[in-house]
Amino acid sequence: MSKSGSVIMSGEKNPRGIPKAPFITDVEQYLGGPDAEVEGPLRSFQDALAKYRYMDSNLTQRRRGLEEKIPDIKKTLAMVEYLQARREGKSKAADGDDLDDDDLDDSEETQKPMTTTYELNDTLFAEAELEETDTVYLWLGANVMLSYKLPDAISLLKSKLAGAETSLANTVEDLEFLREQLTIMEVNTARVYNWDVKRRRTKREQEEAKAKLIPAEDS
Repeated sequence: MSKSGSVIMSGEKNPRGIPKAPFITDVEQYLGGPDAEVEGPLRSFQDALAKYRYMDSNLTQRRRGLEEKIPDIKKTLAMVEYLQARREGKSKAADGDDLDDDDLDDSEETQKPMTTTYELNDTLFAEAELEETDTVYLWLGANVMLSYKLPDAISLLKSKLAGAETSLANTVEDLEFLREQLTIMEVNTARVYNWDVKRRRTKREQEEAKAKLIPAEDS
């Protein structure tokens, strides 16, 4: 324990730099002796717990955001890949390449106008026929939309999906690590508190025993 009463961290960190909490095996040695004060260390433990809980709260929100974002990216990617497949099917048919029965069915499907429904509000949808195009528009966040050629859009979405999935895996790992550190600090707090209670009780019992040994003064 430092003189300022702050928690001495182990120095170890997880891959994202979250410090590992120390586990106190010998409370008396950690505090600096049998007469050490505990108010400062206990306040320091509460500060450390508050920081871990703050990080846990932020990472929990991040996890929710990623769990909502990843399915949206997958849906968008699937749609863009479908558009690309339609264009490739039309190109193949236009070139007069040999088509087997399955390819012929797919080619006939791609020749049909593409219709879809789009959302006007929460309960109202409309039907639209899409023009053939090799360009799509993607929302990038912060009210920003950019146009991309289909192959570029697929590449971008795959990159974003891989990044989001990696970020989610790291976030889940960090949350598990944080909850382990929270448990360790809660155990440390309980051990120091119980040590202080036992020390006070022992000291009081010793004082009571000492008082009984002192002979009463003659009246």
